[in-house]
Amino acid sequence: MHEAPPPTSTPAPDPSSSAVPAEPLSHGLKQRHLTMLGLGGVIGAGLFVGSGAGIAVAGPAIVVSYLIAGALAMLVMRMLGEMSAAMPASGSFSVHAERALGRWAGFSVGWLYWFLLVVVLAVEATAAAQIAHGWVPGIEPWAWVLLFMVVFTAANLTAVKNFGEFEFWFASLKVGAIVIFLVLGLLAVLGWLPDTDPVGMTNLTGQGGFLPNGWGGVVSGVLTVVFAFGGLEVVTIAAAETDDPARAVGRAVRSAVVRILFFYVGSMLVIVTVLPWTAQQAGLSPYVKVLDAIGVPSAGQIMNIVVFVALLSALNANLYGSSRMVFSLAERGEAPRGLLKVSGGGARETAGGGSPEATGAASRETTGGVPRRAVLASVAFGFVSVLLNLLWPDTVFLYMLNSVGAVLLFVWALIAASQLRLRARLEQEAPEALSLRMWCFPYLTWVTLAGLFGVLLLMLTDETARPQVLWSAGATALVLLVAVGRQWRERRGSA
Repeated sequence: MHEAPPPTSTPAPDPSSSAVPAEPLSHGLKQRHLTMLGLGGVIGAGLFVGSGAGIAVAGPAIVVSYLIAGALAMLVMRMLGEMSAAMPASGSFSVHAERALGRWAGFSVGWLYWFLLVVVLAVEATAAAQIAHGWVPGIEPWAWVLLFMVVFTAANLTAVKNFGEFEFWFASLKVGAIVIFLVLGLLAVLGWLPDTDPVGMTNLTGQGGFLPNGWGGVVSGVLTVVFAFGGLEVVTIAAAETDDPARAVGRAVRSAVVRILFFYVGSMLVIVTVLPWTAQQAGLSPYVKVLDAIGVPSAGQIMNIVVFVALLSALNANLYGSSRMVFSLAERGEAPRGLLKVSGGGARETAGGGSPEATGAASRETTGGVPRRAVLASVAFGFVSVLLNLLWPDTVFLYMLNSVGAVLLFVWALIAASQLRLRARLEQEAPEALSLRMWCFPYLTWVTLAGLFGVLLLMLTDETARPQVLWSAGATALVLLVAVGRQWRERRGSA
């Protein structure tokens, strides 16, 4: 079993220190897995279905909303990529927050993100089950949920390459679907499809113009779509399980952010150009409407398949990300030590030989493996979330969902704050580790922080989004209280 060092009040490891222990996890992920994970991680039901709500409030200017939200996500990913390339770890931004701001920050952001993933996992499993139930009405939705959870738990309990392969093919299908959609949409705009005439700019400038609801509509669109970019963070968590984490995360971040902006913004531009924005409705896929309009047979069923795959992909990625996050927390003494058991031999600890650097700690030689107990702990809470979603979707589970509604923005803010501290430290102590650098540091980091707080303030003024901010703030305050209380007890104990 891989044991974590006992909790102490000593400072977090220096980011440039070579004494930071190696991860006991396997290195079964390849560059192609990581690249496709970066591309497919945020291409989900939020894009294929949820984008309709954004178009309904912003009109053609939803393109601008996606540009703003995408730019914000791209800046966060660049910061996270910089830190992960310099200091790869399975806990990613939780580890970075601990090294930059203290144990309270690593504890808080780690547990908040874990909670976010296992709650959202229930939404994805339930939504996928509803689609499957529509195809096979004889099987109840709860049975589909059980099947999905068992299959993906089994995949995550075996070699990490199984997770990588699942995500590679899931992401390939999603990316392929969007590429085909973009090609068909462009042909329709140009009038090169059978029985179609060139669309021109009519739908971009008609029905109230490009900004039918003014800049207020653009802002509302940002609030609607910004959370669709959640999921990119898993790339940096997975990078720790590649042969060359620093190089892998650098390449994945560089390729993913630009392509994702292309897929998102390109898709929205096609949608609002082919059809009037007034033809879209919240809750209905704008992709289906466009495919129907250009004469693609069975467009609804085709998109149902794509959304189904997107949901299963997100479920798989969230289970993986949550298990690695709680494993990393256990490594640092912030979660039960029993979660540190890994398959394939676990980890062997050797004494530090009494050297000053190793006093009170151990240097670890690892044989790699899968954190099976961390996987089971995450899926167990996932099952609880699914049960609450099936039994009390409008009460208990709704409160849980609201309590994580704005957590992603809190996580992103802590990533930016951590990068501010660590970048300055790395430039002084280990500049060679900065193989991937944040643009225009520190100015764009501050701009990103301002943008994130701006989104939170705007959510507070929106009646539908306000409960999410308040409940999420309450959940964050509770976790922070626990983190500060733990640190206070440890300091008293060591006094």
